[in-house]
Amino acid sequence: MDEQEIPKCPYCGAALKKWRTPADSTWGTLFQWVCFNDECPYFVRGWDWMWQDQRVKASYRYRLNPLTGGSGPLPTWSYEAHKDRIIDD
Repeated sequence: MDEQEIPKCPYCGAALKKWRTPADSTWGTLFQWVCFNDECPYFVRGWDWMWQDQRVKASYRYRLNPLTGGSGPLPTWSYEAHKDRIIDD
């Protein structure tokens, strides 16, 4: 993936934002691309799915690894969780 190219969320089309990975992360990257659109269907329906399936008040945001191209959920416990780790370029 070209470093200058900003990928878009496949669920809502919003531009993904760089999110600084924790120091002890096993992802092997300094950042992940994450959808922080609070109206993204993936994030919105995650609240219901997590409650029905796991009985927890949580959801997830779409995450894309810039090195591997692999994607998956970034678990979140609130609308504001993880936003303090957004990297502004």
